[in-house]
Amino acid sequence: MKLIKTSLLNAALVAAGLLCSAQAGAFTLTFEGVGDNADIQNFYNGGTDSLGNSGPNYGVQFVDALGLVDADNGGNGNFANEPTPNTIMFFLNAATAVLDYAAGFTTGFSFYYTSSTVATVSVYDALGGAAGGGNILGSLNLTAQYTDNCVGDPSGTFCNFTPVGVAFGGTAYSIDFGGTANQTGYDNITFGSVNPNIPEPGTLALLGIGALAFCARRKVQA
Repeated sequence: MKLIKTSLLNAALVAAGLLCSAQAGAFTLTFEGVGDNADIQNFYNGGTDSLGNSGPNYGVQFVDALGLVDADNGGNGNFANEPTPNTIMFFLNAATAVLDYAAGFTTGFSFYYTSSTVATVSVYDALGGAAGGGNILGSLNLTAQYTDNCVGDPSGTFCNFTPVGVAFGGTAYSIDFGGTANQTGYDNITFGSVNPNIPEPGTLALLGIGALAFCARRKVQA
């Protein structure tokens, strides 16, 4: 089984988008609002994804990361029970997906994942993940669990999303999301907490607006 439908393996690179709250304190990337099979690129870094969708500028950038929408909601994803419907992050043409957060984050981070193979996720004190030459501040070794104790909703083979997290010291600037191409998916990446957050249903649409207002207020008060 594969995370994306077999008929789409020859599609162009795709990447995940994200939605996050204010940059102060813990915040969560839910990957909602990005088009199916869209390369994230600078969707949340003042630019757009590969389909031209744009989001708030939070200074967060993905490299080799893909977005995937649940097939039950009109996308091409072979997954179910994602913590925040209907989009997750995965990758097709690389061994890892890299998240760069130029402002840096501390304390810890967490996320949900689904995988048919073992995988390793590491946080670094430099931009660029492993390729950036920085030091590893923390790592998580993930087990294969994609079908454990779960069924589709109503369809989707990758139906187990497990929450995991790690605490670390220092300031991190990137995360290297490992795994096997088209076999590992991630959702609800939370910064500043070892417990991944699931936003209240009614807050998703307001999340970006609230973050912008918060940041604007801080700038006025500075």
